[in-house]
Amino acid sequence: MKIRVTFLSSLLILIMMSFAFAPSNLSPKYYEGKWEVLIKDTPQGSAIIPMRFETVDEVTTGYFTEEGVAEEKKMSSVKITDDALYAAFNISGYDVTLNLKKVDDETAKGDLMGMFDAIGTKMK
Repeated sequence: MKIRVTFLSSLLILIMMSFAFAPSNLSPKYYEGKWEVLIKDTPQGSAIIPMRFETVDEVTTGYFTEEGVAEEKKMSSVKITDDALYAAFNISGYDVTLNLKKVDDETAKGDLMGMFDAIGTKMK
């Protein structure tokens, strides 16, 4: 009886581990290029943040342009997991996080700081 329980437990653990290490279905290439990300209903109203993502040696880097500033700023971090993009950056003196998930070939939706809806549109 103990052997059967041990065998079933081991089998269950192996199955769970196979799902935990399953590769993501979405390639980082989806997020590459220029995006306009609309942040809805902030205290200052809705805002569009131009963003750009690039992947080199399987590491994705993000850049954004703050309103009234001509130069791009580099994001603190960008990570793509479970078909979603997670980014952290400082804008207007605030440390913020953004997550986006693919909707279709041109659109991604998510939120900024878990409080404000975000809609990303891929630029051509």
